[in-house]
This record gives sequence, structure tokens and C-alpha cells, in this order.
Amino acid sequence: MREILPVLSRWYTAGKPFGLATVVAVSRSVPRGPGAAMAVGPDDEVVGSVSGGCVEGAVFELAKEVVETGRAQLRTFGYSDADAFAVGLSCGGAITLLVRPVTPTCDASFGEVAASVAGHRPVVVATVTDGPGLRGAALAVGPDTVSGSLGTSGLDAAVTADARGELARGATGLRHYGPDGERREDDVTVFLQSFAPPPRMLVFGAIDFAAAVARIGAFLGYRVTVCDARPAFADPRRFPEGVEVVVDWPHRYVRDAEIDGRTVMCVLTHDPKFDVPLLEVALRTPAAYIGVMGSRRTHRDRLARLRESGLGEAELARLRSPIGLDLGARTPEEVAVSIAAEIVALRWGGTGRPLTDTTGAIHRPRPDTRAPA
Repeated sequence: MREILPVLSRWYTAGKPFGLATVVAVSRSVPRGPGAAMAVGPDDEVVGSVSGGCVEGAVFELAKEVVETGRAQLRTFGYSDADAFAVGLSCGGAITLLVRPVTPTCDASFGEVAASVAGHRPVVVATVTDGPGLRGAALAVGPDTVSGSLGTSGLDAAVTADARGELARGATGLRHYGPDGERREDDVTVFLQSFAPPPRMLVFGAIDFAAAVARIGAFLGYRVTVCDARPAFADPRRFPEGVEVVVDWPHRYVRDAEIDGRTVMCVLTHDPKFDVPLLEVALRTPAAYIGVMGSRRTHRDRLARLRESGLGEAELARLRSPIGLDLGARTPEEVAVSIAAEIVALRWGGTGRPLTDTTGAIHRPRPDTRAPA
């Protein structure tokens, strides 16, 4: 839902009702996972997607209906063997959607959610998907803030405690409670959707390829920083709007940067005096991906220098060099696609092979419960 929040926030601030459909559960192969969202707003404007086109027409009508009635609905869509033209998923899976109306009156927490996500502050949205008289009620939980209500103080307290416990993991999924938050009951089902701050992409070397990599990184949902020690190259005017540009020595910047297990680094410097000191630091961080541009001979020389600096084979094995997948890329934009493809493949456990040469499910399950949402 993160990508459509700016539009939803504009509707919400203007007091314009909209219907919000969110995927709360899936089974087997499906195009979108839990948390994917689609909304229908004023003048029938549509943003987002919940199935890649399979059931959007039916969801459009449902979203309009919940705005008219003011009542949320829970609906499951799956493939129909008896009627291939029935509303369903041709991929063979099933998705369950919560479709609910959103206005400042019926959801006082939505403004806090939008503000937290825009400010890169972690927040969990807890929404009742099933329960007596509660469906569609929402609660926004931050590390030290709570907005909205699920109907009872006991349920609010229990869900708040669970949501804060999931913030660090960025977990998204269903939880079950009693009407007053009892842990061993299942009268009420609540969907917890975590919005962790977006993962970081650090691009080192403000060369012509960097702008293309920064652009595709932002498109994939990363918070992108470009770093170079040369002020003439590290000029914000050379990069897409919203990309942070830092003038600093890369190794010095990395020492103080916020780097976690979702961070990706693209080293495009082409210069040992920049990339070797940088990699000495970077390979000791928990970054998910460290890719380095250069020829195979350059990479062999780089490995020798890094071994001399004291790095072990396990650390060196983390390097992805030459950077990117073998797509035959030539232009900066094509190389950026190659790099992004490798990052996506590593994140989801993809092979990088043509899908026509593979068998089994196309859409892989998440390797863990964390997602950029």
C-alpha cells in the first residue's frame, strides 16, 4: 500500500471517501502478497492493484459498494474450474480481501498512518477483518503512539502490545483474539500490516551509471543515497528528485551510515583508492547485497588487495562482481536493469533463468515475514 499512500492521503485530507481493498490472506501461487492494496476514490479514480488484473473489476464494484453502504466486506477470490470466465485468479491461487470505506469519520487513524510512512517512521496498521460488529475498525500503532480503536479497550491493549512486538520484524499477517483481547480465543480476527521505513540503497561513485541505478532503486521502493568524494560529480542536479546526494569519502560515510539486513550497496567507483577502503568497511556490515562494478581482472586485483587488508574468504564471498545479471546490457539504463534484476533475484530466491525454462510456482512465498509493504 505504500506506493499509493500519497494519493490516499490527498483524498483523506480533502474529506473525500474512498474504498480501500487490502489483501489479508493468500494461498498457493498469487501475483500479490498480503498488504497489497487497491483503492477507488472520487470520480471512480483507481490506484493500486491486488491481483495484477485478475479480479480488479470485481474489486472496483465492491469498493464503490462499501463507500455507499459504509460497511466493510471480506471477500475471497479463487480460480473457478467450472467456469474459466468467472471472477477468479487464473494463476490457480486464492486471495482474501478486506474492502472497507475510509473517511476521517470512520477511520481516525488513517492520517497518522500516512504521516508516519511519509516521515519514514515505523507504524503498524491493525484492522479487524472478522468479528461481531467490528469489521473494518482500524488502529495505528507506532513505537510510542496509538491512534484509532478496534472497539474495546481490552482488544486495543492486546493488539497494541502485539503490534509493537512485530515492529522490529516488520511482520504482516492475521492474528486472533477474544472480544476483549483474550489471547486464547478467536472470535475476532485482526490483520496486522507493518510499514517499516523503506530499505536503503547506497550508490557509490557518481558516474553516469549512478543516475540510472538511483532511478530504478527509487522505483523499487528504496530510499536512495548517492555518495562520492568529488563535489563536481556529486551534484544533486545530475540525479532524480528525492535522491539524497552526499559529498564524502565512501568508506567514511559507510562507517556512520544506518545499514541493516535490507540495505543494498552498489559500488560503481572503478577506482581502488575508493572501492577497496569502502569494501573493507562494507563487507563487515549486515547489508543484504554488495555489488561492485568492474572487469574480471579488476575484480581479481580487488580481491588480492582485500585479502591483504585482512578480510576472510567468507566476507569476500559476499561480493557480487561483476555486478548484475548477464543480460547483455550496454547503456546505463540497461546496466541498471541488470543490477536491479540481481537484487530482486537474491531477495526472493530467484534463479535469474527465463521462466520458460523453469517449472513450478512462478510467485515464490516470502522468505520471511518482512516486507517493504
